Amino acid sequence: MPDLVVTAAVATLTVVGLILTFSTSKLVANGGEVRVVTSHFQKQFIYAIVGATAYLIAARMPMSLLRKLAIPALIICTALLAMVLFSPLGIKANEATRWLKLGPLRFQPSELTKLALVIFLADSLARRGAEKMRTLRYGFIPHLFIAGIPIILVLKEPDLGTAVVLGAIAYAMIFISGARLKHLLTTALLAGAVVAVEIIRTPYRMARITAFLHPEENALGSAFQLTQSKLAFSTGGAWGVGIGSGQQKLFYLPEAHTDFILSVWGEEAGLAGTLFILALFATLTIRGVMIALKQEDHFTRFLAIGITSWLGLQASINALVVLGALPTKGLPLPFLSYGGTGLVACLAAAGLLAGLAPKAVQR
Repeated sequence: MPDLVVTAAVATLTVVGLILTFSTSKLVANGGEVRVVTSHFQKQFIYAIVGATAYLIAARMPMSLLRKLAIPALIICTALLAMVLFSPLGIKANEATRWLKLGPLRFQPSELTKLALVIFLADSLARRGAEKMRTLRYGFIPHLFIAGIPIILVLKEPDLGTAVVLGAIAYAMIFISGARLKHLLTTALLAGAVVAVEIIRTPYRMARITAFLHPEENALGSAFQLTQSKLAFSTGGAWGVGIGSGQQKLFYLPEAHTDFILSVWGEEAGLAGTLFILALFATLTIRGVMIALKQEDHFTRFLAIGITSWLGLQASINALVVLGALPTKGLPLPFLSYGGTGLVACLAAAGLLAGLAPKAVQR
C-alpha cells in the first residue's frame, strides 16, 4: 500500500489545484452576456484522473523494471526536447517554444524530463558507487555532462526556471552520492556564471531583475504581475475573501491559473490557506527525506532524494516568486498549477516516492 502521508498530502494538493483551476476559469464576453468557460478545468480534471492512475501504477512499479527504463526514458525525453526546438512539431507561445504537438497530443517534454533525469541518475549513481563518484573522470564529469544535455536544450527553449530546477536536482543527487564538495562548488560557480550571462544578455530577464529590485517604480510595467500578486495576498488577509470570490484573477493578475495560482489561493483562502498549502509541501518534503533515509538500497535512496528535491525545490521557488522574495520566473507550482504534463509527471513521481515507504519497512 502506498505511503499514507505522501498520498494524503498529494491528494489534498491536487484537489485544491482542481478547485483553483475552476475558480480561475475564463470569463468571456459575448455581446451583452458574460459567461464562464470551464475548458481549462475540464482538461485539468482529465489529466488529474490520468495522473492518479499513474500514481497508483508508479507506487507498485517493480524497481528492477524501473531501472531498465532509466536509460531509454532519458534518451526519449532528450529526443523530444530536440524535436521541440528543431522540428515543425514544436509549438511557440509567449516568445518561447516549449510544447510539442504529436497528433492530438500537446505536451511539455521538459516536465517529463525531470522524472526521467531523476530515474536515470538514481540508477547510474547507484551503479558507480561512492568511490567512483569522488573522481572527476569516472564519476562527477560524466554525470554532469549527461545531465547537461537536456538542461542546455531546455535553456534554448528558453526556460531558465526549469533548467535551474533540473540542474539543482542533478546537484542534489550527485552530492548525496558522495561527490567531492570542491567539485560541486567549482561547477556550481560556473553554472551561476552561465545563469548570470543568460540574464544579462536577455532584455526581458533583466527587466524582471529591475522589477524585483524596484517594484514600486515599475508597478504598471515590468513589475505589474508582481504588484498584482502582492495585492492578492494583502486583499486575502487572514482568512481570505472566499473560494471563487477573488478579484485579482479577473483580468488583473497575468497567468493566474498557472505560475501565480498560489496568489489566487492567497486572496481567496487568506494567510491561513496559504500556510496550509506550504505546510503540505513541507510535510511532503520531510516525509520524502524520511523515506530516503530508511532505504538500504542505493538506487531507491537516490530515487527518493531526487523526487523530494524536485518537488520541494520547485514549490519553494514558486512560493518565493509569487511572494516577491525572488525575481519573477515562469515556474509552475507542483500539483496546483494548470498544466497536464506537469500534473501527470508530478503525480507519477510522488507515486514512486509513496511506493518506496512499504519497501523500506519490509527490510
